[in-house]
Amino acid sequence: MLVKAKLQNLRISARKVRLVADLIRLKKLAKAKAILQFTVKRASRDLLKLLNQAEANAKNNLHLDPANLFVAEILVNEGRKLKRWRPRARGQAYEIQKKTSHIIITLDEIKKTDQKIEKEASTTKKTVLPVEPKEIKPAVSEGEPKEEKTVKTARDKFKPEIEIKKPKMGGKIKKLFQRKVY
Repeated sequence: MLVKAKLQNLRISARKVRLVADLIRLKKLAKAKAILQFTVKRASRDLLKLLNQAEANAKNNLHLDPANLFVAEILVNEGRKLKRWRPRARGQAYEIQKKTSHIIITLDEIKKTDQKIEKEASTTKKTVLPVEPKEIKPAVSEGEPKEEKTVKTARDKFKPEIEIKKPKMGGKIKKLFQRKVY
């Protein structure tokens, strides 16, 4: 079962958060927490809080075992930009964009629990008939002769004793650039 947690308007640019998010994608929950605790980036603290929130949602709301969870998906999108102005030379003003980001973490189970498997089995009852293997027909018809494949070895490929004859050019070689040599 999927468990989601969102964090919106984090005051770090999405590009910087993605560096940390890529470290924990598709990792087990315990390993992802350990990675975030020892990562020296500002975004790791906020991602760790969000991961703990998703774990609490799974544990308290859906009664899932945290040891059976992994980070299935982590999305980092751009949020709105706070626009500020900075004075520059000769009365000019330059815009400064203070970027934000939105993060969505999705946790999923590694192995589905027995209760959920029973529910899924009861809702979808399909009877599968055994399939007998069909005879495999040869690609070449019986009337046509079969081609034999020859196996080339390394010795056959390289023969230094045979010289390749180069075609003779007609007469003089024409120069492309006429330069004076002193």
